[in-house]
Amino acid sequence: MKLALAFAVLALPAWAEPFRLIVTDLETPLVPNSVMDLALQEGYFVRAGVDVELVRVQQTPMALAALQAGEGDMANVGTDAVLSLVARGQADLRAVVSPNKALPFLIAGKPGFKRFGVGRIGSLDHSLSMKVLQSQGIDTAALEIVALGQPAGRAQALLAGEIDATTMSIGIWQSLPDPQGLEVLVDQGAYYAAAPVVSKVNVVPASVLTERRDEVQAVIEALVLASRDFAADREVWVAAMRKARPDVPQDQLDALAAAFVESWSVNGGLQATELAYTAEWMQDGEEFAGLTMPEPAAWIDYGPLDAVLAKLGVAEGMDRLSR
Repeated sequence: MKLALAFAVLALPAWAEPFRLIVTDLETPLVPNSVMDLALQEGYFVRAGVDVELVRVQQTPMALAALQAGEGDMANVGTDAVLSLVARGQADLRAVVSPNKALPFLIAGKPGFKRFGVGRIGSLDHSLSMKVLQSQGIDTAALEIVALGQPAGRAQALLAGEIDATTMSIGIWQSLPDPQGLEVLVDQGAYYAAAPVVSKVNVVPASVLTERRDEVQAVIEALVLASRDFAADREVWVAAMRKARPDVPQDQLDALAAAFVESWSVNGGLQATELAYTAEWMQDGEEFAGLTMPEPAAWIDYGPLDAVLAKLGVAEGMDRLSR
């Protein structure tokens, strides 16, 4: 393995600058989005022929600001924010892959809750959670909405009694120490069934797509191959996560691997029917009031992913291809 990696590194152009991938997790997350960190750690990018550097920021607004400032070449960001920028003519971005299109969210807290924590008012987790709660017959207009930032911080606020309920990943929920008095109010399956929205995509500026297209495709190839390996054998993901997150107990990683068995973007996660549903649903949000939703070609480019799938073949089962 080490010899193969060494040859792969030598195969990279000596003059090439690292391809900078902006992520919004400060450490390897306990969700399928971990595929980006693990593709770097386990050598998938190198084997695909691209030198990748991860740029870590907090939340989508900072990621998009960094991308537009030229501090990165690709960013994993909220789909809603991409659509909003493109609809306003403020960015020329294209979604090229979605390594974790449906984050494994659940809602946890105390029954009869009144104070609900969100990342920020108007964020995707806010709007999705309101839709999910409404599907459960909850009057969201009667809730006090509290903006608290990242899910881990919201979970701590929940433990401290500063809020009564919030949305978080299944990984964060399982990592909470002794959540007495708290319970899962809406589980992962019910959450996605109520809001089957592509929550995150990897975008690149149009200039990067033109100037570094081969590297874009190589990044996508690495992410697809890693996703397929994790889908084929959950122990591969567990072993990689043990190295990335030695602080997480083995039994928790095993439980997460079982929960993620149908969640991997084995065909790149960028499917036309799901993206169309996502755009249609988001158009009804306050953020898009008075705006015309951009046509798919204005914010999606299937070309790089389709080139990868032509090379690797299409995986059957989960993440069904749609064009």
